[in-house]
Amino acid sequence: MIRGIHHVAVHVHDLDKMIRFYRDAFGFEVVGEPFGWENDEFIDRIVSVKGSAARGAMLRAGSCYFELFEYSAPQPGNTRGLNPYDKGYTHFCVDVTDIKQEFERLQSLGMTFPEPEPINVGHVITIYGRDPEGNLIEIQETIDENCDFPLDQLPSIPAKQ
Repeated sequence: MIRGIHHVAVHVHDLDKMIRFYRDAFGFEVVGEPFGWENDEFIDRIVSVKGSAARGAMLRAGSCYFELFEYSAPQPGNTRGLNPYDKGYTHFCVDVTDIKQEFERLQSLGMTFPEPEPINVGHVITIYGRDPEGNLIEIQETIDENCDFPLDQLPSIPAKQ
């Protein structure tokens, strides 16, 4: 039985900077201890990469986990974020309650957006943007209560006290 997606992972070039960005921009908090490995055949088996070395951290906000990796070996094959049409996982989406306010706040934290304002699609108002390292993030505000996939249909996870 599939219960849902546990986490999404993103490779970043500066782990500490990006932890701060995702904390300040989206309220993610680091859970557990940041981790790392080098010359570890067991981890190499898990990630299917011989000679891998990386630092990482698991972050959490609401019912979503987000894993960040900063690989030092092997060197990445690309140095820019993916485009929406590239092969692979290209973005994640954050649902917000006031997209105009979040759009401005996220710009002040270093996100860039190709459009001057979010776009009304009918059931959501949405816009794609890039974090400070160029990774795509969509922000959306659900505006139609009859939307087929509203966030409030997902179970809530209470914050740690």
